[in-house]
Amino acid sequence: MNNRKAFTLLEVLISIGLMGIVLVALFSTVDTMQDSNRHLLKHLEKSKKISKATKVLFLDIMASDANLTLKKDEFSRLCIEETTHSLYALSIAKVCWLVLKKDKALIRVEGNNYNLPTKDEEKVEIDIIMKDIEIFDIYHEKDKVLVLIKQHKKEPISFMLQGILKAKAKKVKNVKKPIKPKKPTASNIIKP
Repeated sequence: MNNRKAFTLLEVLISIGLMGIVLVALFSTVDTMQDSNRHLLKHLEKSKKISKATKVLFLDIMASDANLTLKKDEFSRLCIEETTHSLYALSIAKVCWLVLKKDKALIRVEGNNYNLPTKDEEKVEIDIIMKDIEIFDIYHEKDKVLVLIKQHKKEPISFMLQGILKAKAKKVKNVKKPIKPKKPTASNIIKP
């Protein structure tokens, strides 16, 4: 009997070939996982942007005085006359959410006492929130606010806020006229 202490050349070549096949399969699996992770990261970043945008809109409405106006003229817009939620450290801000007609971008305009369209001397901050907006609608009934946002070829986003009572019209107080002293007449003069 022959006492073998080493591998033959053929056994070494077969093991190297098998190891090459396993390594190729391993590398393709790792490449597929990396591609999947990149795709998932892109999706999570987009989802994070969308949830951040909806969170800002949610906080704008929740911190508002409930004086919400929605207009659908040359561009859809929601204006919140007074909100304590500010991205730019304003104590009370006016915030408008607009969908621009040209590129259908949803933007947020924040400032104090401005009118749309803004003038050069008005100081406002403008943030682009989303692009390719198909639907931007807000419904305000009793104490509920429903928000609907839909981007082109994407799932619609909707959420509802409760406890947002419609702002009552501000009453103009009747200013009482000061009482004029009566002119002294013979009948109301006190005689000593």
